[in-house]
Amino acid sequence: MEFIKVVILGMFEGLTEFAPVSSTGHMILVDEMWLKTDLFLGDYVANTFKVFIQLGSILAVVVIFRKRFRELLISSQKRKGARLKWSHIIIGLLPAAILGFLFEGYIDEYLFTLETVLIGLGAGAVFMIAADLHQPKEWKETVDQISHTQAFTIGIFQCLSLWPGFSRSGATISAGVFMGLSHRAAADFTFIMAVPIMLGASVLSIVNNLTYFQWTAVPYFAAGFLSAFLFALLSIRFFLKLINHVKLIPFAIYRFLLIVVICFLYF
Repeated sequence: MEFIKVVILGMFEGLTEFAPVSSTGHMILVDEMWLKTDLFLGDYVANTFKVFIQLGSILAVVVIFRKRFRELLISSQKRKGARLKWSHIIIGLLPAAILGFLFEGYIDEYLFTLETVLIGLGAGAVFMIAADLHQPKEWKETVDQISHTQAFTIGIFQCLSLWPGFSRSGATISAGVFMGLSHRAAADFTFIMAVPIMLGASVLSIVNNLTYFQWTAVPYFAAGFLSAFLFALLSIRFFLKLINHVKLIPFAIYRFLLIVVICFLYF
């Protein structure tokens, strides 16, 4: 049953990490209400597990965007025209990386609760609806058209995702739309930028909680990682085909419905 629980948690991570519905929020809700992984992993290790299995989702992004990452490895001198560069990604991830490093302990200890997730789900939904209602004069259709100003602004709004339930992809895709990017261009930038920041967050959480870690937890971490990877492969491909057609409002509606259901079941 314990292995089934970590696989289920990995499934929720993979399916929701890059949809604007908050993977962290879903994991906290599912774990706190039903799975209770803290009972066999311990509080600190359970929180680290929820962060660590995001590495499975990161690997899925690398696989799907492998051509884009190969292009980023080519020196800027050899690439002509307006193209996405590492400078865009670095500028975009710096604000959240700095705040996450400074407040990582506070977030782990005080914000990983059901109540804070519900607040984040609602606030994120409002932000997403506002983004969909925004109509810029012109759209930038591909991620290669993004400017450094747009990348930095998206990075500022990514800080909102440090609040569990708000959703990294919900915050950054919405910010990108506000800045005049198409939904698909904003999603592409969100996914690519997620790799270094999620990798850093995972490593930081593991290092900070290393003293609580037990080797008996390794099989659970491996199973959760593999589950997150496989389900993320499926969900990312599906989401990228869907986002330009349905945009963000349907996901915002889902978030409001989830709040109602959780309040009914839990409270």
